[in-house]
Amino acid sequence: MDSRAEPQLPDPEPSTVRLSDPGEIAAAIPYLLGFRPEESVVLISLTGAGGRVGLTVRADIPPPADARALAGALARSICTDGPSGVVLAVVSEATDELSRGPARPVGDQRRDNVDLPHRGLIHELTMAVAAAGIPVRDALLVRAGRWWSYDCPHRCCRPGAGTPLPGSVTELEVASVSSGTVVARDRDELEARIAPPGGLAWAATNDAVLRTAGERVTRAEECGWEVVADETMATIVEAVAACRPGAGATRPADDVLARVLWGLRNTRVRDQALGLSLGPEPLAVEALWSECTRRAPSPLDAAPATLLAVSVWLRGDGAMANVALDRALDSDPDYALAQLLRAALASYLGPAELRAMIAASLAGDDDALPAR
Repeated sequence: MDSRAEPQLPDPEPSTVRLSDPGEIAAAIPYLLGFRPEESVVLISLTGAGGRVGLTVRADIPPPADARALAGALARSICTDGPSGVVLAVVSEATDELSRGPARPVGDQRRDNVDLPHRGLIHELTMAVAAAGIPVRDALLVRAGRWWSYDCPHRCCRPGAGTPLPGSVTELEVASVSSGTVVARDRDELEARIAPPGGLAWAATNDAVLRTAGERVTRAEECGWEVVADETMATIVEAVAACRPGAGATRPADDVLARVLWGLRNTRVRDQALGLSLGPEPLAVEALWSECTRRAPSPLDAAPATLLAVSVWLRGDGAMANVALDRALDSDPDYALAQLLRAALASYLGPAELRAMIAASLAGDDDALPAR
């Protein structure tokens, strides 16, 4: 079970979408995370006077004995966003539990001694957030297409009731699609998007990679590595153009992909390629890095996986950024740029700050990014 807090960062230039009631917030959780969570606890930061949605943090529901420790860790994480309030949510298909509270008055229409599940976890989260001086605006249970508020005393929030999630297309869903976010079924689906293809396709790419290694050395002996780097960058730009969303988008041929992968081993090429994520075609850039990561053999997948993490992070997709960085560091644990980005994501560096870091590096600040 994954107990690591998984951040989802807001886009630096978001569309203004207002979530006016708890049901809309409950329905928005998959779009805030980028996938549909299961058996998860989610904290949503509300910032500013208007309660703008900020950082969203997710973790697996812990065993009861670990609830207090996890609540403290999640509270510390959400506090990095400077929230004016927090919404707590538990996404779980757990059945109702026996109540530990006092006996209810005669005539109370709630089923005797039955309560919503995971109330103990909500209590620990509330205490941890309150200890940081942040008010809890609401605490929600999302289950079986319905939502409950743990604090609601009315009939709609009794254990056997609940309110259906909004069924119509929401503003946030429209905004997510327009920004390029495709909500995955679960985190495994995110991992599957960049999983190696296997079979003959995998073998063909490996053959191209091995063949290109020798060609690259021969070309460098003839013209020098600077020329090879320039040619590689031109290949990357052409590959990005071919990956533009639409009917004409094509996957890079094996020989093209191999040239890109070997080129990204050069720090200058990699950093120039990093700058493409700041350009006018971020979705095409993301598509190229996704395809390179999916088809690259280890350890050549570390560079495109790291670049993919940057691309998705810049549009606020922290979950996919984590998946891409996992791939990079599993392949090459010492890859310095991936290590740097992992630390930055863990400290909740926002997309705007990441954009500034990349821009500083491209402007010649040698300390903005590591050499490898």
